[in-house]
Formats: sequence, C-alpha cells, structure tokens
Amino acid sequence: MPFEFIQIPANGQGNAKEELNKLLRGGRIASVRKEFVANGEDSFWAFCIEFLDGSVGVMDKGRSGTSGPKIDYKELLTEADFAVFARLRDLRKTVSEKAAIPAYSIFTNEQLAAMVTGKVDSLTAMGSIPGVGAARIEKYGAAFLASLTGKEAAK
Repeated sequence: MPFEFIQIPANGQGNAKEELNKLLRGGRIASVRKEFVANGEDSFWAFCIEFLDGSVGVMDKGRSGTSGPKIDYKELLTEADFAVFARLRDLRKTVSEKAAIPAYSIFTNEQLAAMVTGKVDSLTAMGSIPGVGAARIEKYGAAFLASLTGKEAAK
C-alpha cells in the first residue's frame, strides 16, 4: 500500500494544512498515523497516510472527488449477500443521520461488502477489514455485527 508523509508546523505557518486536507480527500485511506514532535519553536505534527492500492492522489487526476469506478454490488454479490449488504447500508444510513455525519465515515460500501463476503462473525474479524480500526469497532461494531448475524436488538 502506498504511503504519503506530511509535516504541519505547530506554529501554523505555511500551507501544509491545506496539503494534508487535499491528500485526505484524494484517495481511499487505509490508515492515518499522527504524532507530535516537540522541538521548541520547530515543533510539528507528523502524519503518515496509508492509502489503499492505487488510490493516491486521485483528486489530482480530475476525478471530481470520487475514488474509483462505481461498483454495482447487486451484480457483484449473490442475492442473499446483497440482502445483508442492503440491511447494513440501511443501518449505516440510520446511524449517520442520527450522528449527523457522512455515511462513508462510518463504513464504506467496500467495507460493508467485505463484512458480508467475509462472513464476519466477530469484532476481531471485522477489525481485519482494511480501514476498520478500533475506534470504528468501538463505536459501530456491535450494531453492525448484530445486523450481520441477524441478531439485531429490539429498538
């Protein structure tokens, strides 16, 4: 997976913040690590951005914010798997509306499809999906796992 590295001065000078935001919008991100490097007046934030294969700098190639070709999951998945996928999308929409955040920031379609096709049956298995880290599992894992296994709690 390709990596990009960027430093943002703690004093806020320069345009590094804009560059970071452009990178974060510019491809499908697997992970972001940040670390503060204390060095007096030269202190800075260091970011390591890991992109999914082939997605670095997509915005720079004039793709209008999309990260790749549209995937028709109805064609890609079996009928039974697509039904579970659709249920996960509905749950994601409900959660995103309640939290007032974009649906893709919860889980991407690709991650939902991986949950379905990988027959995810535990939070550990969910954590093995690229881009699904501990924070997402802590916030959303139980609800999505319940939906995957068909054991949704009564609302």
